[in-house]
Amino acid sequence: MPRNEAIRSCSQLISVSLSCCQNIQIPLDAAMNKKNKMDLNSVAGISLAFAAIVGGQILEGGHIGSLLQLAAFLVVMGGTVGAVLLQSPVKVFVSGIKMGVWVFYPPDHSPQKIIKQIAGWAYISRKEGLLVLETQMFSIKDPLIKKGLQLLVDGSPPEKLREALEIDIAALEAHRRQSARVWEAAGGYAPTIGILGAVLGLIHVMENLSDPDLLGSGIAVAFVATIYGVGLANLVFLPIANKLKSIINEQSVLQEMIVDGFVAIANGENPRLIENRLQGYHI
Repeated sequence: MPRNEAIRSCSQLISVSLSCCQNIQIPLDAAMNKKNKMDLNSVAGISLAFAAIVGGQILEGGHIGSLLQLAAFLVVMGGTVGAVLLQSPVKVFVSGIKMGVWVFYPPDHSPQKIIKQIAGWAYISRKEGLLVLETQMFSIKDPLIKKGLQLLVDGSPPEKLREALEIDIAALEAHRRQSARVWEAAGGYAPTIGILGAVLGLIHVMENLSDPDLLGSGIAVAFVATIYGVGLANLVFLPIANKLKSIINEQSVLQEMIVDGFVAIANGENPRLIENRLQGYHI
């Protein structure tokens, strides 16, 4: 392929990959909030990464088909998944895989909406008493908020309320972080499994030394496993793990804000002061 045509093909490939993030629509998981929006940064990032690799292959005069090796893919993916399964409980592994959806459809993060709700509950409870909050529980789906309202209605002391909710937050955060490590572990194993796949390919090449015409292509195919291992680790697994950690941190801060708001309601603080303090959690 002439160099000018290769450059044009590469440019078109990258442009199409970046523009697809504006048109692509994927059905939401049933467990996800229907109002959640797709994270276009994630779509654009992974599209640009793979487009750059494929474009570089084209610019070098190579063929895309030479990067598509089913055997190498099976070795890398099968070995990586097997290693992660070996180190992770099934519950944690399944939870980690499901959390991968958050990279493209992050959980609903609406601190302003929650702040308004808490301020409204503070105003109502101050005016009519804490028992009136019992009617608010039926429309709440978030288990932490529902439990906080229940504790308020039951008349729990502020310090006991905080203690009970913070135990739930700590347990949930620990489980989520352990689940996110599934992707981090995959990013650690994949490059090594890729090298293992390359060695297996070289062994196959060495077994066919009697045919020198196939040596070059055989060695090239062998190293595709290394590309898969390093590429998947650094372009998919590790970025997903770090993105999940960031989302978990955001959710933890939001939950701490909710607990602070419920404790303030239990203390009978002024609704306006509660709202102003909770605004400090949102940057």
